[in-house]
Amino acid sequence: MISHEFIFTPGVWLGEGTIFLSMVKESLAFFTRWRVLPKDDQGQVVCLQEIQVKGLSDVMVNRFVFLDIVPTAFHIVMDNHAIGRVNGLGIIRSEMIGWEFREQEMGFEGFEFYEKQSDDLYHMHGEFATLDDLRTQVHGKIWHQKEGKVDA
Repeated sequence: MISHEFIFTPGVWLGEGTIFLSMVKESLAFFTRWRVLPKDDQGQVVCLQEIQVKGLSDVMVNRFVFLDIVPTAFHIVMDNHAIGRVNGLGIIRSEMIGWEFREQEMGFEGFEFYEKQSDDLYHMHGEFATLDDLRTQVHGKIWHQKEGKVDA
């Protein structure tokens, strides 16, 4: 049995943290919202992630599909308008959930992991790199938005 609420229980997760972009000298604050949809008939979980970086007008949207889910692993597909579609592999451990992408043909690689603090709170870390040597590091936390609460 999978012991994580994040990704595997439908609902909304909110988050915040710091993003470091190699093209910008200082770190930037970011806010995120994950919408986790119910598992479909094929056992796939679709998530929509919005990321707003403070000081930037565009909201980045990622669509994740988690598939071939077993208690310790899964496959993941991410769609992003700037990068395109990338495939990756994920792992599930009692204390964390994470995934990595290695699309050498596209020149994109990276990883994210979410360390469980409680059922409703995770600390996260991610690092990504592109062929043109743009690098991104992300540190933050996400929490489950309880029903009845209004988004901030």
